Amino acid sequence: MIGDPKLDAGTERARLAARVSWVGLVVNLLLTGFKYAAGFLGHSGAMVADATHSLSDLITDVAAVVGFKMVAKPIDASHDYGHGKIETLLANLCGLFLLAAGLFLLWGGGTNLYNALARGEVLPQPGFIAFAAAGISVVSKEILYVYTIRWSRRLDSSALAAKAWDHRSDALSSVGTLVGIGGALFLGERFRILDPLAAVVVSVCILRVSLPLIRESLDELLEASLDEEREGQIQALICSVPGVKGCHALRTRRIGAATAVEAHVLVPRELSIVEAHDVATRAERALEGSLRGQLFVNLHVEPLPEPGHPHREGALSWEGEEEEGRGGP
Repeated sequence: MIGDPKLDAGTERARLAARVSWVGLVVNLLLTGFKYAAGFLGHSGAMVADATHSLSDLITDVAAVVGFKMVAKPIDASHDYGHGKIETLLANLCGLFLLAAGLFLLWGGGTNLYNALARGEVLPQPGFIAFAAAGISVVSKEILYVYTIRWSRRLDSSALAAKAWDHRSDALSSVGTLVGIGGALFLGERFRILDPLAAVVVSVCILRVSLPLIRESLDELLEASLDEEREGQIQALICSVPGVKGCHALRTRRIGAATAVEAHVLVPRELSIVEAHDVATRAERALEGSLRGQLFVNLHVEPLPEPGHPHREGALSWEGEEEEGRGGP
């Protein structure tokens, strides 16, 4: 096993991710309270909806802070691969909250559009405090998005990436609110319809962000393999190690930021156990130097089939053994 999660690097990564989440939590707490107050004082339904979206961000921030604290825990007797899946679960929860917020805004904006267009309902004029709150929200949430997405890339964290897009979706929501409230304030009664119209457009953007996040995190929770290109690179890297004559039965999966790799490695039959073990160790080191983040490697050494054996030619070509490896023992 390479890259033991008990190493300080894993704990430091989780600590930094938790710190980033704390920043988001504090900002969202202040924004949510301010936006609710502005929505009620300014008689703006759009701002109340926007504040509700910020509340969903706040809830996921709390989950992220708690979750990253658990991710930092070392391997224990009941978690041989650490606690990295908690990060994946957090990404899934963030995606679900984004989906719920998008549907909420879509329903609210669509209902207001219907009432204004089909029933001739006059939409209320919001106050200037709601307009100011929307502007502050746009700026602060966009800054928070840039801050979080940079750290997500630095730490290779899917949960932080999900949080970053959560912040971006809130900024987009506030842009729609800003346009709607601004139109209602400065362009007259006829343009108050801009508020629900913008809400519908923004909600669609939020839904488009949430669905890939949910799909990717579900794939990881369901033990999906790495993509074919990455697996091909891993097999090619193993086969490039001196002494390796073939590679098959490759299995891969993600465990939060860590990667687990299992494979059967073919070596010359005349090698001793010690020599074969050394070949496998070199292959592990090659993977460690190539793959980012923590790595769990389990390589099973097999002797190369004798000349004339029906599987020898396939064994020499890892590309020909890929399907057999997945279905084999």
